[in-house]
Amino acid sequence: MTVELQWRVEQLLARYAQVLDDGPLEAWPELFAEDCLYQIIPRDNFDAGLPLAIMRCESRGMLMDRVRSVQETIVFEPRYLRHHITNVRIRQLSDARLEAVSNYSVIEVLPDSLPHILSVGRYLDVLEDGDGGLRFLEKRVVYDSVLVPNSIIYPL
Repeated sequence: MTVELQWRVEQLLARYAQVLDDGPLEAWPELFAEDCLYQIIPRDNFDAGLPLAIMRCESRGMLMDRVRSVQETIVFEPRYLRHHITNVRIRQLSDARLEAVSNYSVIEVLPDSLPHILSVGRYLDVLEDGDGGLRFLEKRVVYDSVLVPNSIIYPL
């Protein structure tokens, strides 16, 4: 594993957090390959090999639909998010594929409330290194709590 590769993966994760925290949200699907998997899944289900997830998208088109639904159809109180991604560990699968595991936490701030922890867990990523740079082939957001707030409308 090279320092440059570690840096590139961390830059992709930083861009991921920046797009979700500060926008533009329309740029989020561009971080993924055309044929991809994105899911937010509880740790218990993941550990048991159960596929039930609270959010599941199986292509960039589905990610774009998610963005559109957040922007145009979902009614919710405005909020701010801050993603923290740490302890990035990488394993080379092949010349063009990598596996990355990292920890995450997402802090949510509503206009008239104190900040609170929205979600904590780990990212399990499979990345493709192609002509367009690094992109997510798979991103599994495995959250640690059994309970999930009903305010998860944005991707984690």
